[in-house]
Amino acid sequence: MSAATDKLIQGRTGAWEIVMGLEIHAQVASNAKLFSGAAVGFGAGPNEQVSLVDAGFPGMLPTLNKYCVEQAVKSGLGLRAQINLKSQFDRKNYFYPDLPTGYQISQLYHPIVGEGVVEVEAEDGSFFNVGIERLHLEQDAGKLIHDLSPTESYVDLNRAGTALMEIVSRPDIRTPEEAVAYVKKIRTILIYLGTCDGDMEKGNLRADVNVSVCRAGNYDKFKETGDFSFLGTRCEIKNVNSFRFISQAIQYEARRQIEILEDGGSITQETRLYDPTAGETRSMRSKEEAQDYRYFPDPDLLPLELEQAWIDAIKADLPELPDDKRRRFMSEYGLSQYDAGVLISEQAKALYFEEAAKGRDAKLVSNWVTNEVSARLAADGKDFSDNPLPASHVAQLVELIETNVISSKIAKEVFDYVWNGEGSPAEVVEKHGLKQVTDTGAIEKAVDEIIAANPDKAAAVAEKPQAIGWFVGQVMKATGGKANPAAVNDILKAKLGL
Repeated sequence: MSAATDKLIQGRTGAWEIVMGLEIHAQVASNAKLFSGAAVGFGAGPNEQVSLVDAGFPGMLPTLNKYCVEQAVKSGLGLRAQINLKSQFDRKNYFYPDLPTGYQISQLYHPIVGEGVVEVEAEDGSFFNVGIERLHLEQDAGKLIHDLSPTESYVDLNRAGTALMEIVSRPDIRTPEEAVAYVKKIRTILIYLGTCDGDMEKGNLRADVNVSVCRAGNYDKFKETGDFSFLGTRCEIKNVNSFRFISQAIQYEARRQIEILEDGGSITQETRLYDPTAGETRSMRSKEEAQDYRYFPDPDLLPLELEQAWIDAIKADLPELPDDKRRRFMSEYGLSQYDAGVLISEQAKALYFEEAAKGRDAKLVSNWVTNEVSARLAADGKDFSDNPLPASHVAQLVELIETNVISSKIAKEVFDYVWNGEGSPAEVVEKHGLKQVTDTGAIEKAVDEIIAANPDKAAAVAEKPQAIGWFVGQVMKATGGKANPAAVNDILKAKLGL
């Protein structure tokens, strides 16, 4: 995906490029809202988590939640971005039934976090950088419910006032695959930091995707000049909450814009919604500009001033982040870039691997974690945070392979028993008699019997050495798959004169 030719779309009238910037809305991991003490949590009954501030009662004044500010600073540091010592909250004025105050408190002119950069791994193993323009804090709105009555809409304000971090990227994203990889990387960073749980199904992380198309070569001109007119008119696709939908929405929207332009039309700047059932984007409203919201500094909130010492203390306490963990896994455990990348993609998976790899063959542990364990969890609809299999069981299984107690083939059978709750790998091996046969006398007896029963095949091995594989299979079959494969090969070679 990193080659320039991969970023071109061939239309009827020539080649086009897609250019995208994303706005990721991440719900701050906090027990209270941004400007009130009302609880935050999924699953509460309608309007059970609403304060007078959230409900917009007259005379109620907002009080800034310090912990949410700390979470935003931590996120900014994780994005390698500039933390602004002075920021300001603004009122974004618009009327909507789920916004009782008639305005949203956000940060337009002076965000808490400025420019940064995120390194993202593409599908082919290459890396690309996405610039971060800003991260600002804002409060979420409530939710309208339309399916409880044929004539009325209901309002649930539980979400109103919940703290959000809006992470705005530069227009550095060029393909649907890059967009998905970028969102995954941001999500992983925030989960590692503990600043957002990343649950897209609950809407705790969602993306607005700004899509524009331009003629091939215009993006390079934009990079050289900074002139946005080279990029074409953008349309914003609001609130996309799955990786698959992000990719599908971009593909549809790019094709839609190219078809309009190739037919001689022009693109209207607007906000659109993606309909996953129809597989298309639909117009929602014309795209508003800042002046349409009549922004002005919130008179109830003083400018936010931070001390550098406080920021330094937060930075000193940051956990190991994904990029650093990937590099350490490669140097400390000798893993490939690919294997390390798969392991660090989920914090719980990385922790599980490290626990299982203590004193064991790290590559072998990695294979079991990323293949067998991951596949079973996926089949059961679980992730590593819900993993029922202790890491110690994987470590013990690898130890049994390393010490030749069981073969790799038998290990898969042992794993099946262990996954189904029959005990630890050592207990399963003992219970089901699965120990590998290392007694060379027993293996030699099986070899002699098979050679004696197949003299023609034995004679043919001299001319065709690879035919020894047939004998290996027969010996393994005769010993119930328990014979040590290395010993079988050595004895067969000696007996067959290879």
